[in-house]
Amino acid sequence: MAELMPLLMFLAAGLILMTGYPVAFALAGTALIFALLGSITGGFDSAFLAAMPSRLFGIMTNETLIAVPLFVFMGAMLERSLIAEQLLDAMSALFGKLRGGLGISVVLVGMLMAASTGIVGATVVTMGMMALPTMMKRNYDPAIACGTICASGTLGQIIPPSIVLVLLGDVLSSAFQQAQLDMGIFSPETVSVGDLFAGALIPGLILVLMYILYLIAVAWLKPASMPAPEDHEIKDRSWSTLLSSLVPPLLLIISVLGSILGGLATPTEAASVGAVGATLLALAKNSCNKKVLSEVAQSTLEVTSMVFMILIGASLFSLVFRGYGGDDLIAELLGNLPGGVVGAMIAVMLVMFLLGFILDFIEITFVVVPIVGPILLAMGIDPVWLGIMIAINLQTSFLTPPFGFALFYLRGVAPISITTGQIYRGVIPFIVIQLFMLLLLSYWPQLATWLPSKIYG
Repeated sequence: MAELMPLLMFLAAGLILMTGYPVAFALAGTALIFALLGSITGGFDSAFLAAMPSRLFGIMTNETLIAVPLFVFMGAMLERSLIAEQLLDAMSALFGKLRGGLGISVVLVGMLMAASTGIVGATVVTMGMMALPTMMKRNYDPAIACGTICASGTLGQIIPPSIVLVLLGDVLSSAFQQAQLDMGIFSPETVSVGDLFAGALIPGLILVLMYILYLIAVAWLKPASMPAPEDHEIKDRSWSTLLSSLVPPLLLIISVLGSILGGLATPTEAASVGAVGATLLALAKNSCNKKVLSEVAQSTLEVTSMVFMILIGASLFSLVFRGYGGDDLIAELLGNLPGGVVGAMIAVMLVMFLLGFILDFIEITFVVVPIVGPILLAMGIDPVWLGIMIAINLQTSFLTPPFGFALFYLRGVAPISITTGQIYRGVIPFIVIQLFMLLLLSYWPQLATWLPSKIYG
Protein backbone atom coordinates (compact mmCIF):
# COMPACT_ATOMS: atom_id res chain seq x y z
CA MET A 1 0.00 0.00 0.00
CA ALA A 2 2.85 2.40 0.84
CA GLU A 3 4.17 2.10 -2.73
CA LEU A 4 0.86 3.38 -4.09
CA MET A 5 0.69 6.44 -1.81
CA PRO A 6 2.41 8.83 -4.31
CA LEU A 7 -0.10 7.87 -7.02
CA LEU A 8 -2.99 8.19 -4.58
CA MET A 9 -1.69 11.69 -3.70
CA PHE A 10 -1.84 12.72 -7.35
CA LEU A 11 -5.30 11.22 -7.75
CA ALA A 12 -6.61 12.94 -4.61
CA ALA A 13 -5.17 16.31 -5.65
CA GLY A 14 -6.70 15.93 -9.13
CA LEU A 15 -10.14 15.12 -7.74
CA ILE A 16 -10.03 18.11 -5.36
CA LEU A 17 -8.95 20.42 -8.20
CA MET A 18 -11.87 19.27 -10.36
CA THR A 19 -14.26 20.53 -7.67
CA GLY A 20 -12.97 24.05 -8.34
CA TYR A 21 -11.15 24.41 -5.01
CA PRO A 22 -8.21 26.87 -5.18
CA VAL A 23 -5.10 25.15 -6.54
CA ALA A 24 -2.61 26.35 -3.92
CA PHE A 25 -4.74 25.15 -1.00
CA ALA A 26 -5.71 21.92 -2.76
CA LEU A 27 -2.05 20.97 -3.23
CA ALA A 28 -0.92 22.02 0.25
CA GLY A 29 -3.96 20.47 1.96
CA THR A 30 -3.57 17.15 0.12
CA ALA A 31 0.12 17.05 1.05
CA LEU A 32 -0.54 17.73 4.74
CA ILE A 33 -3.34 15.12 4.94
CA PHE A 34 -1.15 12.44 3.35
CA ALA A 35 1.81 13.44 5.54
CA LEU A 36 -0.41 13.05 8.62
CA LEU A 37 -1.74 9.68 7.45
CA GLY A 38 1.80 8.51 6.71
CA SER A 39 3.08 9.67 10.10
CA ILE A 40 0.29 7.76 11.88
CA THR A 41 0.80 4.56 9.87
CA GLY A 42 4.59 4.81 9.85
CA GLY A 43 4.86 5.11 6.06
CA PHE A 44 6.16 8.70 6.04
CA ASP A 45 9.06 10.31 7.88
CA SER A 46 7.82 13.66 9.20
CA ALA A 47 11.45 14.90 9.16
CA PHE A 48 10.85 15.70 5.47
CA LEU A 49 8.54 18.55 6.54
CA ALA A 50 11.45 20.15 8.39
CA ALA A 51 12.84 21.13 4.97
CA MET A 52 9.79 23.31 4.24
CA PRO A 53 11.02 26.51 5.96
CA SER A 54 14.25 26.49 3.94
CA ARG A 55 12.21 25.92 0.77
CA LEU A 56 10.01 28.91 1.62
CA PHE A 57 13.09 31.03 2.25
CA GLY A 58 14.50 29.89 -1.10
CA ILE A 59 11.31 30.90 -2.91
CA MET A 60 11.19 34.33 -1.28
CA THR A 61 14.86 35.07 -1.99
CA ASN A 62 14.85 33.76 -5.57
CA GLU A 63 15.95 36.71 -7.72
CA THR A 64 14.69 35.13 -10.96
CA LEU A 65 11.11 35.04 -9.65
CA ILE A 66 11.18 38.81 -9.03
CA ALA A 67 10.78 39.08 -12.82
CA VAL A 68 7.23 37.70 -12.54
CA PRO A 69 5.47 40.74 -10.99
CA LEU A 70 7.51 43.07 -13.21
CA PHE A 71 6.53 41.30 -16.44
CA VAL A 72 2.89 41.13 -15.25
CA PHE A 73 2.98 44.88 -14.52
CA MET A 74 4.43 45.56 -17.99
CA GLY A 75 1.71 43.55 -19.74
CA ALA A 76 -1.11 44.95 -17.64
CA MET A 77 0.05 48.52 -18.28
CA LEU A 78 0.18 47.99 -22.06
CA GLU A 79 -3.29 46.45 -21.95
CA ARG A 80 -5.07 48.91 -19.62
CA SER A 81 -3.53 52.00 -21.19
CA LEU A 82 -5.03 50.97 -24.60
CA ILE A 83 -1.59 50.77 -26.23
CA ALA A 84 -2.46 47.24 -27.40
CA GLU A 85 -5.70 48.52 -28.96
CA GLN A 86 -3.82 51.24 -30.83
CA LEU A 87 -1.35 48.58 -32.00
CA LEU A 88 -4.17 46.48 -33.51
CA ASP A 89 -5.63 49.59 -35.13
CA ALA A 90 -2.27 50.43 -36.72
CA MET A 91 -1.69 46.85 -37.93
CA SER A 92 -5.20 46.73 -39.41
CA ALA A 93 -4.50 49.93 -41.32
CA LEU A 94 -1.19 48.48 -42.52
CA PHE A 95 -2.64 45.18 -43.80
CA GLY A 96 -6.25 46.35 -44.20
CA LYS A 97 -6.33 46.36 -48.01
CA LEU A 98 -5.26 42.70 -48.27
CA ARG A 99 -7.78 39.85 -48.28
CA GLY A 100 -7.28 38.23 -44.87
CA GLY A 101 -5.24 41.24 -43.78
CA LEU A 102 -7.22 41.67 -40.56
CA GLY A 103 -6.52 38.04 -39.61
CA ILE A 104 -2.81 38.53 -40.23
CA SER A 105 -2.94 41.71 -38.12
CA VAL A 106 -4.54 39.76 -35.26
CA VAL A 107 -1.74 37.15 -35.37
CA LEU A 108 1.01 39.81 -35.39
CA VAL A 109 -0.58 41.84 -32.59
CA GLY A 110 -1.19 38.59 -30.67
CA MET A 111 2.53 37.86 -31.02
CA LEU A 112 3.46 41.30 -29.69
CA MET A 113 0.89 41.04 -26.89
CA ALA A 114 2.30 37.62 -26.03
CA ALA A 115 5.77 39.11 -25.84
CA SER A 116 4.51 41.84 -23.52
CA THR A 117 1.96 40.08 -21.30
CA GLY A 118 3.07 36.44 -21.42
CA ILE A 119 -0.31 35.42 -19.93
CA VAL A 120 -2.64 33.37 -22.13
CA GLY A 121 -5.90 34.47 -20.45
CA ALA A 122 -5.08 38.18 -20.65
CA THR A 123 -4.09 38.00 -24.33
CA VAL A 124 -7.10 35.92 -25.46
CA VAL A 125 -9.60 38.09 -23.56
CA THR A 126 -8.01 41.35 -24.77
CA MET A 127 -7.83 40.19 -28.41
CA GLY A 128 -11.35 38.78 -28.20
CA MET A 129 -12.76 42.09 -26.99
CA MET A 130 -10.74 44.19 -29.47
CA ALA A 131 -10.62 42.11 -32.65
CA LEU A 132 -13.66 39.81 -32.68
CA PRO A 133 -16.32 42.54 -33.17
CA THR A 134 -14.30 44.03 -36.06
CA MET A 135 -13.81 40.62 -37.70
CA MET A 136 -17.54 39.87 -37.44
CA LYS A 137 -18.36 43.30 -38.87
CA ARG A 138 -16.08 42.50 -41.84
CA ASN A 139 -18.05 39.24 -42.39
CA TYR A 140 -15.22 36.88 -41.46
CA ASP A 141 -16.20 33.25 -40.93
CA PRO A 142 -16.84 33.06 -37.14
CA ALA A 143 -14.84 29.81 -36.84
CA ILE A 144 -11.75 31.30 -38.53
CA ALA A 145 -12.02 34.51 -36.50
CA CYS A 146 -12.28 32.59 -33.19
CA GLY A 147 -9.52 30.15 -34.12
CA THR A 148 -7.16 32.98 -35.06
CA ILE A 149 -7.78 34.84 -31.79
CA CYS A 150 -7.41 31.72 -29.59
CA ALA A 151 -4.22 30.59 -31.34
CA SER A 152 -2.68 34.07 -31.26
CA GLY A 153 -3.52 34.37 -27.57
CA THR A 154 -1.69 31.14 -26.68
CA LEU A 155 1.54 32.48 -28.21
CA GLY A 156 2.17 33.89 -24.72
CA GLN A 157 3.37 30.38 -23.82
CA ILE A 158 6.30 30.43 -26.23
CA ILE A 159 7.13 33.98 -27.42
CA PRO A 160 9.78 35.51 -25.11
CA PRO A 161 9.90 37.35 -22.80
CA SER A 162 7.23 35.03 -21.39
CA ILE A 163 6.27 34.44 -17.75
CA VAL A 164 5.86 30.75 -18.62
CA LEU A 165 9.50 30.58 -19.70
CA VAL A 166 10.65 32.52 -16.62
CA LEU A 167 8.97 30.01 -14.28
CA LEU A 168 9.95 27.03 -16.43
CA GLY A 169 13.56 28.22 -16.59
CA ASP A 170 13.78 28.50 -12.82
CA VAL A 171 12.29 25.01 -12.25
CA LEU A 172 14.36 23.38 -15.01
CA SER A 173 17.53 24.95 -13.61
CA SER A 174 16.93 23.20 -10.28
CA ALA A 175 15.92 19.95 -12.02
CA PHE A 176 19.04 20.01 -14.22
CA GLN A 177 21.34 20.50 -11.24
CA GLN A 178 19.58 17.72 -9.31
CA ALA A 179 19.86 15.36 -12.30
CA GLN A 180 23.62 15.99 -12.52
CA LEU A 181 24.09 15.48 -8.77
CA ASP A 182 22.17 12.19 -9.02
CA MET A 183 24.61 11.14 -11.75
CA GLY A 184 27.59 11.96 -9.51
CA ILE A 185 28.49 15.27 -11.22
CA PHE A 186 29.35 17.60 -8.33
CA SER A 187 30.20 20.67 -10.47
CA PRO A 188 26.89 20.84 -12.34
CA GLU A 189 26.28 22.95 -15.42
CA THR A 190 23.39 25.39 -15.26
CA VAL A 191 20.55 26.38 -17.56
CA SER A 192 19.12 29.90 -17.30
CA VAL A 193 15.95 31.74 -18.23
CA GLY A 194 18.02 33.49 -20.93
CA ASP A 195 18.80 30.07 -22.47
CA LEU A 196 15.08 29.30 -22.70
CA PHE A 197 14.31 32.75 -24.14
CA ALA A 198 16.91 32.19 -26.87
CA GLY A 199 15.69 28.63 -27.44
CA ALA A 200 12.05 29.72 -27.81
CA LEU A 201 12.71 32.51 -30.29
CA ILE A 202 13.06 30.47 -33.52
CA PRO A 203 10.23 27.96 -32.79
CA GLY A 204 7.96 30.85 -31.73
CA LEU A 205 8.60 32.82 -34.93
CA ILE A 206 8.13 29.67 -37.05
CA LEU A 207 4.74 29.15 -35.38
CA VAL A 208 3.71 32.73 -36.17
CA LEU A 209 4.84 32.28 -39.79
CA MET A 210 2.85 29.03 -40.12
CA TYR A 211 -0.26 30.74 -38.68
CA ILE A 212 0.06 33.53 -41.26
CA LEU A 213 0.67 31.09 -44.15
CA TYR A 214 -2.44 29.17 -43.13
CA LEU A 215 -4.54 32.37 -43.14
CA ILE A 216 -3.15 33.36 -46.56
CA ALA A 217 -4.04 29.90 -47.90
CA VAL A 218 -7.60 30.15 -46.52
CA ALA A 219 -8.02 33.65 -47.96
CA TRP A 220 -6.93 32.30 -51.36
CA LEU A 221 -8.87 29.01 -51.32
CA LYS A 222 -12.02 30.24 -49.51
CA PRO A 223 -12.24 33.97 -50.24
CA ALA A 224 -15.80 34.20 -48.91
CA SER A 225 -14.62 33.20 -45.42
CA MET A 226 -12.17 36.13 -45.24
CA PRO A 227 -13.61 38.85 -47.50
CA ALA A 228 -11.60 41.84 -48.58
CA PRO A 229 -12.68 45.04 -46.80
CA GLU A 230 -15.00 47.53 -48.45
CA ASP A 231 -13.51 50.91 -49.35
CA HIS A 232 -15.41 52.67 -46.54
CA GLU A 233 -13.98 50.18 -43.99
CA ILE A 234 -10.37 51.04 -44.81
CA LYS A 235 -9.02 53.82 -42.63
CA ASP A 236 -6.35 55.95 -44.26
CA ARG A 237 -3.61 56.69 -41.78
CA SER A 238 -0.52 58.81 -42.20
CA TRP A 239 2.82 57.07 -41.82
CA SER A 240 3.60 59.22 -38.80
CA THR A 241 0.43 57.96 -37.06
CA LEU A 242 1.24 54.35 -37.92
CA LEU A 243 4.84 54.64 -36.77
CA SER A 244 3.87 56.34 -33.51
CA SER A 245 1.58 53.38 -32.71
CA LEU A 246 3.95 50.61 -33.88
CA VAL A 247 7.49 51.70 -33.06
CA PRO A 248 7.36 52.45 -29.29
CA PRO A 249 5.90 49.06 -28.22
CA LEU A 250 8.27 47.27 -30.63
CA LEU A 251 11.27 49.13 -29.24
CA LEU A 252 10.19 48.29 -25.70
CA ILE A 253 9.89 44.56 -26.45
CA ILE A 254 13.15 44.48 -28.43
CA SER A 255 15.02 46.35 -25.68
CA VAL A 256 13.74 43.94 -23.01
CA LEU A 257 14.46 40.78 -25.00
CA GLY A 258 17.68 42.12 -26.56
CA SER A 259 19.18 43.08 -23.20
CA ILE A 260 18.62 39.51 -21.94
CA LEU A 261 19.91 37.73 -25.06
CA GLY A 262 22.83 40.13 -25.34
CA GLY A 263 23.89 39.42 -21.77
CA LEU A 264 23.47 43.09 -20.81
CA ALA A 265 20.83 42.36 -18.17
CA THR A 266 19.35 39.48 -16.21
CA PRO A 267 15.66 38.66 -16.84
CA THR A 268 14.78 40.45 -13.59
CA GLU A 269 16.67 43.62 -14.57
CA ALA A 270 15.17 43.54 -18.08
CA ALA A 271 11.68 43.06 -16.61
CA SER A 272 12.11 46.19 -14.49
CA VAL A 273 13.13 48.10 -17.65
CA GLY A 274 10.00 46.76 -19.34
CA ALA A 275 7.74 47.80 -16.45
CA VAL A 276 9.17 51.33 -16.35
CA GLY A 277 9.16 51.56 -20.17
CA ALA A 278 5.49 50.54 -20.40
CA THR A 279 4.59 53.18 -17.80
CA LEU A 280 6.51 55.87 -19.69
CA LEU A 281 4.78 54.85 -22.95
CA ALA A 282 1.39 55.14 -21.26
CA LEU A 283 2.32 58.56 -19.85
CA ALA A 284 3.55 59.75 -23.27
CA LYS A 285 0.19 58.80 -24.78
CA ASN A 286 -1.70 60.47 -21.89
CA SER A 287 -3.38 57.16 -21.07
CA CYS A 288 -1.85 56.58 -17.64
CA ASN A 289 -3.84 58.14 -14.85
CA LYS A 290 -4.54 57.31 -11.22
CA LYS A 291 -7.37 54.91 -12.13
CA VAL A 292 -5.28 52.98 -14.69
CA LEU A 293 -2.30 52.79 -12.33
CA SER A 294 -4.54 51.49 -9.55
CA GLU A 295 -6.03 48.80 -11.83
CA VAL A 296 -2.59 47.74 -13.08
CA ALA A 297 -1.22 47.52 -9.52
CA GLN A 298 -4.27 45.50 -8.39
CA SER A 299 -3.96 43.12 -11.34
CA THR A 300 -0.23 42.65 -10.72
CA LEU A 301 -0.81 41.97 -7.02
CA GLU A 302 -3.51 39.36 -7.75
CA VAL A 303 -1.50 37.46 -10.39
CA THR A 304 1.74 37.56 -8.37
CA SER A 305 0.00 36.39 -5.20
CA MET A 306 -1.58 33.52 -7.14
CA VAL A 307 1.79 32.46 -8.62
CA PHE A 308 3.62 32.45 -5.29
CA MET A 309 0.79 30.76 -3.37
CA ILE A 310 0.72 27.97 -5.97
CA LEU A 311 4.51 27.70 -5.81
CA ILE A 312 4.41 27.31 -2.01
CA GLY A 313 1.59 24.73 -2.22
CA ALA A 314 3.43 22.84 -4.97
CA SER A 315 6.67 22.85 -2.96
CA LEU A 316 4.91 21.23 -0.01
CA PHE A 317 3.23 18.71 -2.33
CA SER A 318 6.51 17.71 -4.02
CA LEU A 319 8.23 17.44 -0.61
CA VAL A 320 5.66 14.94 0.71
CA PHE A 321 5.62 13.18 -2.68
CA ARG A 322 9.40 12.64 -2.44
CA GLY A 323 9.03 11.57 1.18
CA TYR A 324 6.87 8.68 -0.02
CA GLY A 325 9.50 7.76 -2.64
CA GLY A 326 7.38 9.13 -5.46
CA ASP A 327 10.40 10.26 -7.51
CA ASP A 328 11.84 6.72 -7.43
CA LEU A 329 8.46 5.29 -8.46
CA ILE A 330 8.16 7.70 -11.41
CA ALA A 331 11.77 7.00 -12.45
CA GLU A 332 11.07 3.25 -12.39
CA LEU A 333 7.84 3.65 -14.38
CA LEU A 334 9.50 5.84 -17.04
CA GLY A 335 12.60 3.61 -17.18
CA ASN A 336 10.48 0.50 -17.81
CA LEU A 337 8.51 2.01 -20.68
CA PRO A 338 9.19 0.54 -24.14
CA GLY A 339 11.25 2.81 -26.37
CA GLY A 340 13.68 4.02 -23.69
CA VAL A 341 14.19 7.79 -23.69
CA VAL A 342 11.76 8.32 -26.60
CA GLY A 343 9.04 6.29 -24.86
CA ALA A 344 9.56 8.17 -21.58
CA MET A 345 9.44 11.53 -23.36
CA ILE A 346 6.23 10.64 -25.23
CA ALA A 347 4.60 9.43 -21.99
CA VAL A 348 5.51 12.64 -20.11
CA MET A 349 4.33 14.87 -22.98
CA LEU A 350 1.03 12.98 -23.15
CA VAL A 351 0.46 13.25 -19.38
CA MET A 352 1.25 17.00 -19.44
CA PHE A 353 -1.06 17.47 -22.43
CA LEU A 354 -3.94 15.85 -20.55
CA LEU A 355 -3.14 17.73 -17.33
CA GLY A 356 -3.33 20.95 -19.36
CA PHE A 357 -7.10 20.38 -19.53
CA ILE A 358 -7.52 20.76 -15.76
CA LEU A 359 -4.40 22.64 -14.59
CA ASP A 360 -2.91 25.98 -15.62
CA PHE A 361 0.72 26.17 -16.80
CA ILE A 362 1.80 27.44 -13.37
CA GLU A 363 0.55 24.33 -11.55
CA ILE A 364 2.05 21.97 -14.16
CA THR A 365 5.38 23.83 -14.05
CA PHE A 366 5.61 23.74 -10.26
CA VAL A 367 4.10 20.28 -9.62
CA VAL A 368 4.93 18.01 -12.58
CA VAL A 369 8.23 19.39 -13.93
CA PRO A 370 10.18 19.09 -10.62
CA ILE A 371 9.15 15.40 -10.47
CA VAL A 372 9.74 14.27 -14.07
CA GLY A 373 12.39 16.87 -15.02
CA PRO A 374 15.39 15.35 -13.17
CA ILE A 375 14.49 11.86 -14.48
CA LEU A 376 14.30 12.95 -18.14
CA LEU A 377 17.40 15.14 -17.86
CA ALA A 378 19.35 12.26 -16.28
CA MET A 379 18.51 10.28 -19.45
CA GLY A 380 20.55 12.79 -21.44
CA ILE A 381 17.78 15.08 -22.74
CA ASP A 382 18.84 18.69 -23.41
CA PRO A 383 17.19 21.00 -20.82
CA VAL A 384 16.52 23.84 -23.28
CA TRP A 385 14.92 21.49 -25.80
CA LEU A 386 12.84 19.90 -23.03
CA GLY A 387 11.64 23.33 -21.83
CA ILE A 388 10.55 24.43 -25.32
CA MET A 389 8.81 21.08 -25.96
CA ILE A 390 6.89 21.45 -22.67
CA ALA A 391 5.89 25.06 -23.49
CA ILE A 392 4.58 24.20 -26.99
CA ASN A 393 2.89 21.05 -25.68
CA LEU A 394 0.98 23.06 -23.05
CA GLN A 395 0.18 25.71 -25.65
CA THR A 396 -1.43 22.97 -27.77
CA SER A 397 -3.30 21.59 -24.76
CA PHE A 398 -4.76 25.02 -23.96
CA LEU A 399 -6.15 25.15 -27.53
CA THR A 400 -7.65 21.65 -27.65
CA PRO A 401 -11.42 21.09 -27.27
CA PRO A 402 -13.37 20.51 -25.17
CA PHE A 403 -11.35 21.66 -22.13
CA GLY A 404 -8.74 24.08 -23.53
CA PHE A 405 -8.39 27.16 -21.32
CA ALA A 406 -8.10 29.53 -24.31
CA LEU A 407 -11.51 28.33 -25.55
CA PHE A 408 -13.14 29.11 -22.21
CA TYR A 409 -11.54 32.57 -22.11
CA LEU A 410 -12.86 33.43 -25.59
CA ARG A 411 -16.28 31.93 -24.87
CA GLY A 412 -16.52 34.34 -21.94
CA VAL A 413 -16.18 37.45 -24.14
CA ALA A 414 -17.63 36.20 -27.46
CA PRO A 415 -21.20 37.26 -28.39
CA ILE A 416 -24.03 34.74 -27.99
CA SER A 417 -24.38 34.56 -31.81
CA ILE A 418 -21.05 32.68 -31.95
CA THR A 419 -21.54 29.05 -30.96
CA THR A 420 -19.12 26.94 -28.95
CA GLY A 421 -18.99 24.54 -31.92
CA GLN A 422 -17.69 27.35 -34.15
CA ILE A 423 -14.93 28.13 -31.64
CA TYR A 424 -13.95 24.43 -31.48
CA ARG A 425 -13.98 24.09 -35.29
CA GLY A 426 -11.87 27.21 -35.73
CA VAL A 427 -8.98 26.03 -33.53
CA ILE A 428 -8.53 22.60 -35.14
CA PRO A 429 -6.23 23.78 -38.01
CA PHE A 430 -4.09 25.64 -35.49
CA ILE A 431 -3.85 22.51 -33.29
CA VAL A 432 -2.58 20.62 -36.38
CA ILE A 433 0.04 23.37 -36.89
CA GLN A 434 1.09 23.08 -33.21
CA LEU A 435 1.43 19.28 -33.45
CA PHE A 436 3.47 19.67 -36.64
CA MET A 437 5.75 22.10 -34.75
CA LEU A 438 6.23 19.51 -31.97
CA LEU A 439 7.13 16.85 -34.56
CA LEU A 440 9.50 19.30 -36.25
CA LEU A 441 11.22 20.03 -32.92
CA SER A 442 11.42 16.31 -32.12
CA TYR A 443 13.08 15.57 -35.44
CA TRP A 444 15.24 18.71 -35.43
CA PRO A 445 16.10 19.72 -31.82
CA GLN A 446 18.59 22.30 -33.16
CA LEU A 447 15.63 24.61 -33.78
CA ALA A 448 15.63 25.15 -30.00
CA THR A 449 19.29 24.51 -29.12
CA TRP A 450 21.19 26.30 -31.91
CA LEU A 451 20.60 29.92 -30.90
CA PRO A 452 21.40 29.48 -27.18
CA SER A 453 24.62 27.66 -28.13
CA LYS A 454 25.61 30.52 -30.43
CA ILE A 455 24.78 33.25 -27.91
CA TYR A 456 25.95 31.62 -24.68
CA GLY A 457 28.32 28.95 -26.02
